[in-house]
Amino acid sequence: MELKICDIYKSFGDKEVLKGVSLTAQSGKAFGLLGRNGAGKTTTIRILMDVFPADSGEILVDGAPIDYSKIGFGYLPEERGLYPKKKIIDQLVYFAELKGMGRSDAVKAVDHWLERLGMSEYRNKRLDTLSKGNQQKIQLITALAHDPEVVILDEPFSGLDPVNAMLLKDVVKEQIAKGKIVLFSSHQMNYIEEFCDSIAILNGGQVVLSGDLHQIKRDYPRDRLVVRSAQSEQILAQVAGAVPGEDGAVLVELADPAQKQAVMRQLAERFDVDEIRVFEPSLNDIFVQYAGDQE
Repeated sequence: MELKICDIYKSFGDKEVLKGVSLTAQSGKAFGLLGRNGAGKTTTIRILMDVFPADSGEILVDGAPIDYSKIGFGYLPEERGLYPKKKIIDQLVYFAELKGMGRSDAVKAVDHWLERLGMSEYRNKRLDTLSKGNQQKIQLITALAHDPEVVILDEPFSGLDPVNAMLLKDVVKEQIAKGKIVLFSSHQMNYIEEFCDSIAILNGGQVVLSGDLHQIKRDYPRDRLVVRSAQSEQILAQVAGAVPGEDGAVLVELADPAQKQAVMRQLAERFDVDEIRVFEPSLNDIFVQYAGDQE
């Protein structure tokens, strides 16, 4: 399945929030939707989910206008929206029924996910008796219990300890392996890099960068080397173009990118080198470059 957002515009009053946003996401892959607060991410997600319409543009599935009666969406919002005083099983089944499930199927699906996330013991507890991280896992079940084709995760790792973050990672990988479209919106770039094949960065209501993440990185000038060595001080003192990098590494700026293989060999011969590779910007570096100045 191919999901396309095509040339979406949206204004609220005099404020134009989206200015021709276009994105493409594929089944069995994760897509990262990035941008600073106010860039238009949430508005894009709400239009995609048919919460409200765009002023113009369209949503296509495999080239045809989307039929919301046939395409299921699961949404984990950044702002949680469950009922703190209600029993967990009751509200999870209620939300699954709202998504079209029969009651018996909803109970089975919810119990499966409670067990999968290690939450079965809280089945009959009130939500407000749970920790923040466990409440997050309950919210996640509302997004997955009805087995949607498109899963939208807005800051999914917020409030999770490392053990629960690892559990969520496994769940996300399972959803991707099952052929779902998984759309991430997050400021935690390490998770986006781990999961997402493609990204789009919004800035001022427009897509300022989109495409395959690995290709985006490779398109940057490959004119610097990252060197890790116990002889960092000697490299800095003796090698032209060597400057301090992050975490004790040395960056060697090349006069000509075509020289990189020769320079790598020379460094390995002259110094005790633990690691040497071509520098690629992190997603955080790319994000700051493209989203740093927001209109």
